[in-house]
Amino acid sequence: MSKAQAQTKKNEGNNFFKLKKYHEAIEKYTEAISLDPSDVTFYSNRSACYAALNKWQEAFDDGRQCVITDKSFVKGYFRAALAAQNQNNLDVAIDFIKRGLGIESSNADLKKMQREIEEIQRTTKVEALAAQGQSQLDSKDVYGAYKTVESALRLDPNNSRLNSLMDRIRPQYERAEKQRVSSLDNKEKLKEEGDSLFKQAKFEEAIKSYTKALNAITDKSSELALKCYSNRAACYKQLSNFDGTIEDSTSVLEHKPDDAKALMRRAQAYEACERYKSALQDVRQVLAYGPDVIGKSTYDLANGMQHRLNRVIAQLRNG
Repeated sequence: MSKAQAQTKKNEGNNFFKLKKYHEAIEKYTEAISLDPSDVTFYSNRSACYAALNKWQEAFDDGRQCVITDKSFVKGYFRAALAAQNQNNLDVAIDFIKRGLGIESSNADLKKMQREIEEIQRTTKVEALAAQGQSQLDSKDVYGAYKTVESALRLDPNNSRLNSLMDRIRPQYERAEKQRVSSLDNKEKLKEEGDSLFKQAKFEEAIKSYTKALNAITDKSSELALKCYSNRAACYKQLSNFDGTIEDSTSVLEHKPDDAKALMRRAQAYEACERYKSALQDVRQVLAYGPDVIGKSTYDLANGMQHRLNRVIAQLRNG
């Protein structure tokens, strides 16, 4: 009987909602929830009322309750995301959007909101980077300013403020870079040459430069040597020379055992060579550092590898 009564209260709430009497509608939906808390539409409709009143925390709470009550109710993810967006909790909004799209990938409302939020995030990041670049330039940190503005321009190549700022930074950066390179010894110049070739995707030529540098370096545990090993490993990986990748990554890890980049690179090479248990061991070490240390993207990559490797190892064991 209470379910039927609850539906009656919902209908009364709907009538108030159509008349834009949101406070009265909220009362009716609340009464419906007290009679039947299992009906997800009651929370969804009340969330819509709170949204109409700009009561975004209450709208978010009801949207989240929709998801708790019924994980397949896509509108609940939309309600929660909309409220989070209006509270400027954009990361939370994106999380709900992605979860909703995981259930209904073609949902137009969620996809539209995702585009809007990602554009806001991009614009906000560009503005922050522009301000940071200006501050670095003002404090004579030319290298920092160049790197920051270069990163911002990748997000917004036609931004007039960024291009104007880069026009001021570039001459100072080029002068400083020319002076820096002229002061390098031969080993350092060979490493720089390798870096330049790598950026041009000339991996075989880059390997030759890194190898020449390493041959000239006496202390193979020095920071310069480890950078050469690391960068040469990256070249080998690009060329699918996985034995070379493993060997050079191991050379780095002998002196820097917590180097997450070397561990991930070696794990990927082990996997390509079907040395799955060795790959899993490296991946687990990376995951043990946590996302705060290695970054979310690296953590997610390692986590995905771990699941894949566990499946392969289990299949081989059972096969």
